[in-house]
Amino acid sequence: MLNRWDDTESARWAELGDLGEITYGSRLVGADEALVLHGGGNTSVKGTSTDAWGEPVPTLWVKGSGWDLATIEPPGFAPLRLEPVRRLAELAELSDTEMVNQLRIHLLDASAPNPSVEAILHALLPHRAVLHSHADAVLALTNTADGHERVRDLWGDRVVVVPYVMPGFDLARRCADEWQAQAHAGTEAMVLLNHGIFTFGETTRQAYDSMIDRISEAEQSLAQAGVPSFGEAGADAADDDSTRSISAEEVETVAQLRAALSAAAGVPVLLRAVRDPRAEAFCTRNDVASVACRGPATPDHIIRTKQFPMVGRDVDAFVEGYRAYFERNSARHDADGSRAALTMLDPAPRVVLDPQLGLRTAGRRAVDCDIAADIYLHTIDVIGAAETLGGYVALSEADLFDVEYWELEQAKLAKAGTPAALAGQVALVTGAASGIGRAAAETLAAAGAAVVGIDLAPAPAGTAGPARHHAIADVTDSGAVARAVAAAVERFGGIDIVVAAAGIFGPSAALGDLADDASLGAAWQQTFDINVSGAANTLAAAHRVLGHSPAGGRVVIVGSKNVPAPGRGAAAYSASKAALTQLARVAALEWASDGITVNVVHPDGVFDTGLWSDELIDQRAAAYGLTSEQYRRRNLLGHELASADVGALIAQLCGPAFAHTTGAQIPQDGGSDRVV
Repeated sequence: MLNRWDDTESARWAELGDLGEITYGSRLVGADEALVLHGGGNTSVKGTSTDAWGEPVPTLWVKGSGWDLATIEPPGFAPLRLEPVRRLAELAELSDTEMVNQLRIHLLDASAPNPSVEAILHALLPHRAVLHSHADAVLALTNTADGHERVRDLWGDRVVVVPYVMPGFDLARRCADEWQAQAHAGTEAMVLLNHGIFTFGETTRQAYDSMIDRISEAEQSLAQAGVPSFGEAGADAADDDSTRSISAEEVETVAQLRAALSAAAGVPVLLRAVRDPRAEAFCTRNDVASVACRGPATPDHIIRTKQFPMVGRDVDAFVEGYRAYFERNSARHDADGSRAALTMLDPAPRVVLDPQLGLRTAGRRAVDCDIAADIYLHTIDVIGAAETLGGYVALSEADLFDVEYWELEQAKLAKAGTPAALAGQVALVTGAASGIGRAAAETLAAAGAAVVGIDLAPAPAGTAGPARHHAIADVTDSGAVARAVAAAVERFGGIDIVVAAAGIFGPSAALGDLADDASLGAAWQQTFDINVSGAANTLAAAHRVLGHSPAGGRVVIVGSKNVPAPGRGAAAYSASKAALTQLARVAALEWASDGITVNVVHPDGVFDTGLWSDELIDQRAAAYGLTSEQYRRRNLLGHELASADVGALIAQLCGPAFAHTTGAQIPQDGGSDRVV
């Protein structure tokens, strides 16, 4: 394992003192996915702070809950009074809820985050700097039938070995006992079976060097046993979904699978394809159902991946198995009647392994899918290594259940806020690079939807992210649109919302001039190709996927005030938008039986879009005998609309308030005396 310590960079951080030193070391550990994944691991440093009376206070700074080691900053460490925290380990018992309370009582800063649940363990270790990781190579050694012996064979008495104990107060007590029994002057690390490794030193540099050295020794041991090198996490070809060819049959199969998973979860979920050679090979193993269903590499991962993945596509069988697992263990949990009854988490799988569909991960948000994907790629590495060593062994069902239904995790769920209105839903937006399309995409994303944009132009700056995908495609090319729909299914599992916003104004000319000017005739045809045929291509490509939407498909067509009130010199635009509206009416009639709503919004005077230029505004104002400023506010309310206003209305049409409305045409024009 590469040692990434940089003396120049560490010196810069050291200017901040104890906290700067541990921050730098923590970020190095957190940036290496072979050591920690997505919020895993924790670190600490001991030093002295000054209280309000100017007196020195022995202090433990430990990683705060909710902070990621890869990006942690000094405020991410919770400052604790060292001695009282250390003394907590002297108690005979302490519930984890009360432990969290005690840790907060001993904070030196009331605004600090909750300290890591392993803060007592950090306090007990007699070293100034402590680093804890869930290194893949260590888990590969410990997650075997003879894991304890393998650790001893490799490190001898240089490490303290601790049998698996659930994180929290009981783990701190057990580690204290094992440390007292096993530690000596030459102790270099502490290995927690099926959990991870602690290294330490008088400086963060010493603790970090020890971590790299121990993991390197573990990797060398695995290599000598014939274990192939672990693959690089994130080697995922799905980042550019548009490059992958997916059959129409597979597109619909995935959409159906996502619908079944959402039904099991009780809410819409996303379903991401994970394209990685390791995943593809793992999904086609003859023994995949056996090795994959033994449990996660470390119990910390169960919150993200559940106790094991679903192998195949039988969602009902998985749900039935999960309910039985819950009933078996919840009865044990409350055997003496002294604990509050547990509430079963949703029984839907978070990881799917299928020989045809490959590895797919499910979650309410795109980031949840991505985290589960990263974790499971590492799990594949650990399973493969442990199988080479004689067999992968995870924790018992009871141990896994105790982590999944840990009182601290249950408390988090109880405090969780209401999810965004469109969480778990996928929106396909044409014309997403500018104007109304861009505003609709941004508003839908803000409401929690994952958004796939289609446009001839690249994605706007600042719109990248796990919940966004952009396909550069021409809506007049039915094949390109079909590929964009397939990309949406590949990245997010389906489509719930379609917004047809791609459009152009077309030639601004009198109707009689069209016959005399070939270029005007070509522009007329282009206007219909984009405004009408482009929308028809989009609806046709998305229909089968929309029909499997767990939220009920929603379609919003961006029409125009010119449909009920056409404008002089705007024949191509007015006629094309009228045809588009008629197309939407037909879709509303045909798709109602599929549970899909189709509605039209008719905006007017939205001048911050690509349809308008100052020159065109001047031309249209002159046609009505108005100044440009008068033309911009030529409505009953005297308002000038913006694309964001239309985007907000579109998002509302896609939400629950309009679930029972279809075939509607809604004006958004400030009031027109020609329509009212």
